[in-house]
Amino acid sequence: MRLIFMGTPQFAVPSLEALIRHGFDVAAVVTQPDRPVGRGRIVRPSPVKEAALREGIDVYQPPTLRGADKVELLRSIRPDLIVVVAFGQILRRAVLDLPPLGCVNVHPSLLPKLRGAAPIQAAIREGLRETGVSIMLMDERMDAGPILAQLTAPIFDDDTAATLGDRLAHLGADLLVDTIPRWQAGHVVPRPQDESQATYCRPLRSEDAIVDWARPAEEIARICRAQTPWPGCQSTWGERQVRFLSLEARPDWTGPAPPGTVITLPSETSRRPDVAVASGQGAVVIRQVQLAGKRPLAIDAFVRGQPGFIGARLGSTPGETATT
Repeated sequence: MRLIFMGTPQFAVPSLEALIRHGFDVAAVVTQPDRPVGRGRIVRPSPVKEAALREGIDVYQPPTLRGADKVELLRSIRPDLIVVVAFGQILRRAVLDLPPLGCVNVHPSLLPKLRGAAPIQAAIREGLRETGVSIMLMDERMDAGPILAQLTAPIFDDDTAATLGDRLAHLGADLLVDTIPRWQAGHVVPRPQDESQATYCRPLRSEDAIVDWARPAEEIARICRAQTPWPGCQSTWGERQVRFLSLEARPDWTGPAPPGTVITLPSETSRRPDVAVASGQGAVVIRQVQLAGKRPLAIDAFVRGQPGFIGARLGSTPGETATT
């Protein structure tokens, strides 16, 4: 079977590698143009491009697939199927109709739940106990095409978007290489999605990193895990930015400190008190923290170098102090 693979981030790499490993003829890879990344804004290729080049596969990076010339380029490759995994562009009807077996997509949720751009993060943020992957036959609607196959996966209490995303990427890759031959042989009947059960999730934005300490502690901890590694979880301390790399909820804590106040609590695991932040309900224990421009530190080491952190009011204006 002759394939075109469309994908961009690391999440898509296991699917591409699985297709190659299982002997599918990946004739071409289409991915997003190289973009500047990191603080140095160094232009780098996408993870999918790097994986394709390692395998000697032709790579195409059009800014858009709109236009007759782009469609003709894809047509000239003569694909039997197009596989799409986190590509980052909407496919129009002219592209969807090109391959005889259509275009299939690996989506990291149990569709019709969590359609959209950030389903892994949304699953953690919403406190779901399980999610999964769906292999979908694409149409012009966003994540709304009929389902070819699905698998369920648990969400663990310490999962971040990075850990859950890695598991779902490999689960989706395995399901993909199992489903394609059965789809080609006519052994899979596409199942329409139940529109009445559809939910949606929006893309994450950089401003989502700012912690609202008035929220309940369990919600804050879930949001921060959902946003690891990006956009992260941060707050202001006076005129400085503090990034929280690991947090744990203490929902049963009660005290007079207003939300955002850095406090100490008796530890549940050691003799040394925990450093925490009071929230709208409970408190959030800090395990690892990073000042802007500095290296990450365990909270004990951070507090030794920044003793004024205890008692500070995070997210307040410079000079404001906590009152109890």
